[in-house]
Amino acid sequence: MDRRSPIDTEAADPDAGWLATVMHVAFFVLLCSSLTRYLIVHPDAPGTPRVVALAVGLALLYVLGPVLGPREADGRGDRADGRRTTPTTAHGLWLAAVIGAWLTLVALAPSFGWCAVPLFYTGLRSLRTRSAIILVALLTVFVVGAQVKLRLRFGFDPNLMFAPPAVAAVATAVFIHSQRQADRLRTVIIDLVRTRRELAATERREGALAERQRLSMEIHDTLAQGLSSQQMLLQAADRLWDTDPAAARRHVRTAGSIAERNLAEARRFVHDLAPADLAGGGGLDDALRTLAERESSDALRVRFHQDGTPAAALPDRVQAALLRIAQGALANIREHADAGSATLTLSHLDDQVVLDVADDGRGFDPVEKPGGVRGHGLPAMRARVRQLGGTLTIESAPGEGTVLTAVVPLSPPS
Repeated sequence: MDRRSPIDTEAADPDAGWLATVMHVAFFVLLCSSLTRYLIVHPDAPGTPRVVALAVGLALLYVLGPVLGPREADGRGDRADGRRTTPTTAHGLWLAAVIGAWLTLVALAPSFGWCAVPLFYTGLRSLRTRSAIILVALLTVFVVGAQVKLRLRFGFDPNLMFAPPAVAAVATAVFIHSQRQADRLRTVIIDLVRTRRELAATERREGALAERQRLSMEIHDTLAQGLSSQQMLLQAADRLWDTDPAAARRHVRTAGSIAERNLAEARRFVHDLAPADLAGGGGLDDALRTLAERESSDALRVRFHQDGTPAAALPDRVQAALLRIAQGALANIREHADAGSATLTLSHLDDQVVLDVADDGRGFDPVEKPGGVRGHGLPAMRARVRQLGGTLTIESAPGEGTVLTAVVPLSPPS
C-alpha cells in the first residue's frame, strides 16, 4: 500500500489536510517546548550552541517537506485508478535528513523525544506500511533508550519502558486502520462511479434500441404500407391501361390519395405527433371509421362496427397504438389474405378496450405459421400491445379467414 506525501494528501482530502496541519503545528510546539526546557535546565552547558543550531536546522528542514513531496499534474496525489503515488526520491531524502537531525538532537537532549509522535505521522503518511512500521519501531526504541539512560540515576521507571511503545503502537494502529478504511471507501466510490457510468451507457443503449424499434414500427405501419399499396395500384393500372382506361385512372387517383396521406404521415412522423387520422381530435372511433372507408375498394370491402360507449376518452398512446394495429392488419389482409371483406370492431368494456379485425380470406394454420404473415407487421403489433400491458391473439384456419384481437387494459397492470 503506497503512502501519499503531505502535499498530495492535503490536496486530495480536506480532512487529511486538517490533520496534517495539526501535526505540523504540534511538531513545532513540541520542538520549541523541548528547546525551551533544555535552555532552562542547561543554560550554561557546553553543548547548548549545538543543540540550538540543530533545533533551528531541524525546524527549517521540516518546512521543506511539503515542497519536496510528489506533485501530480492536477495537484493531487491520487491516480486515476484511485491508487496512491509513491514518494519521490527527494522526499525520501528529506525524511531521512529530518529523522537523522532529530536522532542527533535526542542523543544530545532526550527531552526532544516528544517530537517523535508527529514524526510517526509523517513516516506513516510518507512510506509504505511495512517500512513505516519499522521506522516507528526504531524511533520508539531510540526514544526509550535515551529516556532510560537519562533517568537511570533516579531509579527504574516502568513508564519510561512501556509507555512510549504503547503510545506508538496505538497511534500506528489507529492511523493504519483509518488509512485502510479510507482506501476501502475510495475503492467503493470508484466502483460506484464506474457502475453509474456503465448503467448510464446501458440505459442509453436500451433507449436507442427502443427508439429504433419504435421507428421501425412507425415506418412499417405508415410509409411502408402506403408504398406497398401504391405499388399494387400502379401495377393494376398498368395492366388495365389499354383495356379499361377508366379503371386504370381510378387506380392512379387512389395511388395519388395514398401518396398524399403518406406525405401527411411523414410530416407528422418527423415532428413526432399523433397519426394523421387522430390529428383532428375526433377520437379512435372516428379514426377507425375513416380508415375503413378509405381502405374499401372494389376488391376489398371494409366495415367498421362500434360496440359500447367509452366512459372517458382513451389515452392518446392507446388510440395511436390501436389505430396502427388496425392499419397494419388491413395491410396484411390486402397483401396476403385474398379476402373480399373485412370488419373492424371496437368494443369499449368497463376495464379494457378490444379491437377485432376479421376477414374472410384464405386463412392459415397458426401452428405451422405462428407469425401468420411474413415481415415485421405482426411482431410490431405484438410489441405495441405489450407496451400497453395488453395481449394480441390470432384465430385462423386454412380457408376460414382470420380474426386478430388486441386487448388493452384501461388501468395499469398490477
